[in-house]
Amino acid sequence: MAVQTSLPFEEAAVRAKVSSPLRALPVREGHWDELRDESGQLRPIWRRFFDLLGDEGIAGLDHAVDSIAQQVRDNDISYNVYADNGEPRPWALDLLPFLIDEGEWAKLERAIKQRATLLNAIVKDVYGPQTLLHEGFLPPAMVFGHPGYLRSVKGFVPPGGQYLQLVAVDLARAPSGEWVIMAHRTEAPSGLGYALENRLIVAGVFADPFRSMRVQRLAPFYSRLIASLVEGGRATMRGEEGSPHIALLTPGPFSETFFEHAFLARYLGVTLVEGKDLTVRDDKLFLKTFAGLERVHVLLRRLDDAFCDPVELRADSSIGVPGLLQVMRAGNVMVSNVPGSGFVESPALHGFLPAISHSLLGERLELPSVPTWWCGEAAAREAALESLDEAFVIPTWPGVEMNGRSPRGFGDGLQPLAKWEKRIEAMPDAFTIQELFPGSHAPRYEESTIAGRSSVLRVYAIADMEGGWSVMPGGFTRLGAERQPSVSMQYGSSSVDTWVLSSHPSSTLSLLPTPMTPDDLARKHRTVSSRAAENLFWAGRYGERAENNTRLMRVILSSLESNDAEGLLDTMVDLAWQCGLLPPGAPRSGYTSASLERMLVANLGEGSAASSIGQNLASQARASGEIRGRLSTDHWRTILAARNDFRDAIQALHPVRGIERYDRVLLTRTLETLSSQLLAISGAQGDRMTRDEAWRLIFAGRHIERVATMATFLRTAAKHRQIATPGGFDLLLQLFDSTLTYRSLYPGRFEVPPLIDLLVVEPTNPRGLYGVYKRLCTKLVEISQAAGRGAHSDFSAATRHAASLRNLEALCTTDAGGMHAELVAACDELEAQVSAAAHEISARYFSHAKTQSLQVSS
Repeated sequence: MAVQTSLPFEEAAVRAKVSSPLRALPVREGHWDELRDESGQLRPIWRRFFDLLGDEGIAGLDHAVDSIAQQVRDNDISYNVYADNGEPRPWALDLLPFLIDEGEWAKLERAIKQRATLLNAIVKDVYGPQTLLHEGFLPPAMVFGHPGYLRSVKGFVPPGGQYLQLVAVDLARAPSGEWVIMAHRTEAPSGLGYALENRLIVAGVFADPFRSMRVQRLAPFYSRLIASLVEGGRATMRGEEGSPHIALLTPGPFSETFFEHAFLARYLGVTLVEGKDLTVRDDKLFLKTFAGLERVHVLLRRLDDAFCDPVELRADSSIGVPGLLQVMRAGNVMVSNVPGSGFVESPALHGFLPAISHSLLGERLELPSVPTWWCGEAAAREAALESLDEAFVIPTWPGVEMNGRSPRGFGDGLQPLAKWEKRIEAMPDAFTIQELFPGSHAPRYEESTIAGRSSVLRVYAIADMEGGWSVMPGGFTRLGAERQPSVSMQYGSSSVDTWVLSSHPSSTLSLLPTPMTPDDLARKHRTVSSRAAENLFWAGRYGERAENNTRLMRVILSSLESNDAEGLLDTMVDLAWQCGLLPPGAPRSGYTSASLERMLVANLGEGSAASSIGQNLASQARASGEIRGRLSTDHWRTILAARNDFRDAIQALHPVRGIERYDRVLLTRTLETLSSQLLAISGAQGDRMTRDEAWRLIFAGRHIERVATMATFLRTAAKHRQIATPGGFDLLLQLFDSTLTYRSLYPGRFEVPPLIDLLVVEPTNPRGLYGVYKRLCTKLVEISQAAGRGAHSDFSAATRHAASLRNLEALCTTDAGGMHAELVAACDELEAQVSAAAHEISARYFSHAKTQSLQVSS
C-alpha cells in the first residue's frame, strides 16, 4: 500500500542539519513506491544510499542540482523537439539515480536476453520461411500492414543470421512489484548515448555512494557492442586487410536525438555520417572523405527503416543512401539493425508473444507484457470492449492519427472505449487496446522535497555473431512529467541515471585505446569525412567572422563618441552594412550617431535579420559541435561559453522598453568578454590542434575570411577617402589591431605610406593583408597535397597571384580625385581570389565535383 502522509526520512535524512528538512511526499495510491516500503520506511538500497551520502551530502543536494544543470549547459547536452521548431532543449537530467539491487537485476537480465532472442527469431522467420504466418501464430494483416515490414528485405540473410544487433526493451513495475514489459525498440533504439552521459555526470556528483555501492560500470557493454559490429563487419571485407570501417548513420542536426548520435560516435570511435556523406559504387558503400572515397563495412543506423534507401523505399527521403539495400543484399555492408525490423515494435505483438515463445524457443516468457488486445482479432476486440470501460487506444503501426494527431508514449491518454467503438469497428486492424498500467513511482528531488514520478526503464541488449546476448547493466530511465498520461521526452519527461548494484568489485574496463605496436604507428592518419571537412572549414570562417565583427562593433561604438564621429559616420555605416552588422534591408544613409548605435545594438543577437555576431557565434558552435572529437575540452567549452554568455548578455541588455534604452556599461563589458573568449578560441585552434588536414582546413577558413574582411576595411576607407584623415587613419589601425605596432615603429608620425606598408605589405604583421594571403596560399597547396593530389596544386591561380602583388609604391599612388585606386584594385583582386578558393575547396573536397581552374581577376 502507498503511504498517504508526508514523512521526513527517519534514517540518515532526518539527521541532516539543514534549515528546511528533507521531505518525501507520498506516491499516488495504487503505485509501487521505489523509495519506501509498505510501512513508510526507506527501502534498504535507498537507506544505504543516504547513509553513504551523509548529513553533509544531503545538505548539499540543491548545490548538486545546480552542478548537474551547469554540466548539461557546459557540455551542450540537448534534445531537439519538433514542437519547438527544431530548437534544442537542454537535456532534462534529474539528480537522484534509479537503484536496482543485484538479485532483482539478475532476473531482469535473463528476461531481456530471452526477449531479444525471441524478437530476432521473429524477424528471421518473417523474412525467411514465414512459419509463424503459415501456422497462425502471427496475423498476416498485422505484419504486412505495418510500414516497418519491407518486402525488399524478404529472403535476405545477414551475417550469422543475426537481424538484430541491438534491442531495447521498455519496462515498468506493477503495483505488486513485478516488472512488466511495455514496449520493444528494434528499428533504431535511442538512449544509449544519453544513458552514458547521464552516468558520467551523476556518478561524478555522487562519487562516494557510486564507488561504495559497487555500481556496475557501462564501458564493458559498449566495448562488446563495438566488438560485435567489428565481427559482423569482417564478413563483408572479402579479403581486405585491416579492420572494418564502422560508421554511425544519423538523420542530421535536426534529429531529436542528434546530440546522442554525435556523442555516441565519439565515444565508440566510429565515424558519424549523414546520408549525403555516403555513396554507392559497384555494390559497395563508400564514405566521401577529404582525400577521396573510403570503403564503409558497417553502418550503425539511427534512421527509421523507410528513410534508409530512397531507391527502394521512400522516394522522398533526402537523408538516406540511394542503393543501400542492394549493397546489403550483395553482402558488402552490415547494417545494424537490418532495415525492416521495425514491425516487431508494434504494440499489437504483445498479445501473441506467449504462444510464439513456446513455438520458437520452447520457453515460457520470463516477464509478462502489458495486457494488450489487437482489434484486428474479433475475439480479442470484443473481450476488451466488454471488460474495459477505459483503456489506452494506440495505433497498431505508425502513421495512424489519434484525435487528429500522432500518438505519443504508450498511448494517447486514457480513453473511454465507448467513444472509440465506431472507429475501431470501421478499421479494426489499425488499433490496439492496452490496459491502464499504474507504473511505479521513482524518487525525484526538487527544492528539499522528494516526490514520486512515474518511471519507465529502458534496458539494452547486444548480440554476438553466435546468437548470444549481453545486457547493459542499467539503462535509460525516464520519469514522467506532471499531468502527462505517458512517459515521453518530447512531452516534458526527464531522465535519471540507472544504478545496478553489485556485491563484487566493479570492472575496470574502459574504451581507452589498447597498447600499440610499431606496426600500428604506420597506419594511415585519421579519416576526415567530407562533411567533417566542411564543418572544420566553416568553424574557422565563423570564428574569424565573429572576431572581426566584434572588433568592428567595438571600434564603431568608441568612434561614435569621438570628435571625428560625424566625419566618419558614412564610412562606419558602410563598414557595418558590408560586414553584416546591419540587416540587408536597412538604409545605407541618413543615420545620426545615436540612430546608428541603436540599430547596431538591436541587431546583435541571433534573431536579427543581419549576419550578426550572435548568429556567427551560434553557427560556429553548430559547426564545431559536428567536429567535437577534434577539439580539446577547453576549446569546446570556450566555444560554448562564448555563445551562451553572449546570448544571456543580449537578453539582459534590453530592458522592457526596448532598444531606445540599454545598459551601455553591460554592452561594453559583454563585447570585451567576448573578445577575450574569441581570442582564446583562436589560440586553441593555433596551439591545441594536431597540424593535419583538419587543422589546415580551419586555418584556410580563418584566413579566407580574414583576407576578405581586411580587404573590405581597406577598400571602404579608401573609397570614402578616409585613409589620409586622422579619424580614418586611427580607425584602420584599430580594425587591423595594429595601433601599438605603428606607434612603436613611427612615434608621432601621421603618414600614409608607413600605414599602408604596415597594414598591407609588412610580412610580420599577423593581420597584414599580403602576409595573410601568402600564408593562405601555402596552406592551400598543403591541402591539395594532403588530399592525395601530389605536387599538383588545385590552387595554382591563387599561388601565381601571390607572386605578382602590387608593391608599396603602387599602393600609395592616388588619382586626380585623391582616391587610392591601386589599393582598391588590389583589395578587389584579393577578395576575388579568396572567394574563388573557397568555392574550389567546397566543390573539390566537400561535394566531390569538378571545377574549372581559378582565373586571376584582370
